[in-house]
Amino acid sequence: MKKNIFLFILFLMNTGFIKSQFQNLGNFDEKSYHFGFALSINNSDYYLQKKSGYTFNNDSLQSLLVLAKPGFTLGVVSSLNINPNFKIRFVLPSLSFQERDIEYRYFDPSDNSQITYIKSLRPVYLDFPVLLKIRTDRIKNFAIYSIVGFRYGIDMSSNMDVNNSIDLEEQVIKINKTDYGLEIGGGIDLFLDYFKFGIELKLGYGMKNLHYIGTNQLDPKTLEPTKFDNPIESLRSKVWTVSFTFEG
Repeated sequence: MKKNIFLFILFLMNTGFIKSQFQNLGNFDEKSYHFGFALSINNSDYYLQKKSGYTFNNDSLQSLLVLAKPGFTLGVVSSLNINPNFKIRFVLPSLSFQERDIEYRYFDPSDNSQITYIKSLRPVYLDFPVLLKIRTDRIKNFAIYSIVGFRYGIDMSSNMDVNNSIDLEEQVIKINKTDYGLEIGGGIDLFLDYFKFGIELKLGYGMKNLHYIGTNQLDPKTLEPTKFDNPIESLRSKVWTVSFTFEG
């Protein structure tokens, strides 16, 4: 799949180079706004902070790892032109399917073996990013840009209400329903015959602690952490995204 994506990008760049003597979409920057869509591949991770004072001897826990997983994002692109070099981009709404695993390895002293638990987290975010796009002047049908901005997301498949009073195998790591953070990255714009094609790489850094400890259903004021919650102080999102944008 990665090879096919690379060949597709190479083909588009080669097409733009061959036609570089002609300027496609010559009045593109004269319009006040543009619309399009974005198809993205993401790689989702967490910044995990262990509780201070917690050691891997507690509860026989030997290791705690976050395993990043791939996902995808779909979004509608709206771009407001301030001038040819500065634009405000809204990808509203954006639907981001993400996945991570948290791996716990425990030591079982009864037979000197290891027990591994994998807790999968699969949030589906309805994202509302607002980004400032800073672009170079066009060189024929080619331009480079950087982006920076803010993202707010709502988890449409939140597990906050799951009852964890069940077997260890079935217990989940609860995460908050909302997230927000910064996004920064850059890319290239290729002006083709009928639309502008963009290739973009960005990093999303979450500013909110997503780790949520549920409450006892009989007494909502009483926190009810599980064995898997105990070593975690905070979880903050980290998402790398490669996007392909199409604007007319």
